[in-house]
Amino acid sequence: MRRLTKKKALTLVKELDAFPKVPESYVESTASGGTVSLIAFTFMAVLAFLEFFVYRHTWMKYEYEVDRDFSSKLRINVDITVAMRCQYIGADVLDLAETMVASDGLQYEPVNFELPPQQRIWHMTLLHIQERLRVEHALQDVIFKAAIKGPPAQTKSEDSTASLSACRIHGHLYVNKVAGNFHITVGKSIPHPRGHAHLAALVAHDSYNFSHRIDHLSFGEPLPGIISPLDGTEKITTDSNHMFQYFITIVPTKLNTYKVSAETHQYSVTERERVINHAAGSHGVSGIFMKYDISSLMVKVTEQHMPLWQFLVRLCGIIGGIFSTTGMIHGLVGFLVDVVCCRFQMGIYKPVIRVRHSAPPHNHRPPLPRTDAPLPQ
Repeated sequence: MRRLTKKKALTLVKELDAFPKVPESYVESTASGGTVSLIAFTFMAVLAFLEFFVYRHTWMKYEYEVDRDFSSKLRINVDITVAMRCQYIGADVLDLAETMVASDGLQYEPVNFELPPQQRIWHMTLLHIQERLRVEHALQDVIFKAAIKGPPAQTKSEDSTASLSACRIHGHLYVNKVAGNFHITVGKSIPHPRGHAHLAALVAHDSYNFSHRIDHLSFGEPLPGIISPLDGTEKITTDSNHMFQYFITIVPTKLNTYKVSAETHQYSVTERERVINHAAGSHGVSGIFMKYDISSLMVKVTEQHMPLWQFLVRLCGIIGGIFSTTGMIHGLVGFLVDVVCCRFQMGIYKPVIRVRHSAPPHNHRPPLPRTDAPLPQ
């Protein structure tokens, strides 16, 4: 009984075989089939090779959520060169709560306004990248993944301090995570009961020159692969009383790539500039003003790539699809060839030759034998 049951089970399994085997004596190999097989294998190899590059490719995924961290401090990274002497200007931050932040983290370094050749090349490259980023936004994904490093370190000028007519303000500040105003104007800042003030009375009007170059301005921890919108900005003015305004919206960002994983901030900016002329009704204070506000949304940027199981499924689809398609095409072409050849073999296109045979008349009768003829001996 057990053997009978096993035989029945084995028979049932054989009947469920979806891949029946054909004896080799029933298989016929042809030159056309071999050619089609060679073409199919070539296509399989090429597409599988290209699919591997698609599997290696990565892309950036953007997600948005509400930023719930308002208690931490915001870091401001500054590297700005102003075409005025360091003793004539001062930089500080005043936030929305009228809190003046000490600028102890900033350094004032006398420099020449013109860049050395090596730094000028980097500056031109940066301007070209900024121009392409405004047109091709997908270029930012490439920069994220490449983790481009910052500019080369600036070397101190060998000229005497007296001949250096510009001032490089660089360093970082920690401010409250609220809207504020970072500005550079004439005179050093001093505390004031209603905010703060700058000692500008001792500086002559003719020495005002707020032509400037922003080598770097960012918020949060500095990370490779992030080029800020104001990096490389250069403004030249011939008027001594000139106001430059930058309105900045800061967006908290979580960056997670295969090279960098950290929290930082990106920003967008609009700018405005005008000449201060009180007689014409254009009031204000000469200087560089950067008014920033913080967005309540956080952006999560994650680098992703195709999972292994999806790559295997696509690879199987390529191999199976090409194999099935070439088999159907080969069978269809063979069928058409057989039909055409059979029609020629049946003689459809050969001329028909008709042969006429003479038939005896219908009223003709064979002669009757004679009765008086002698009988054969």
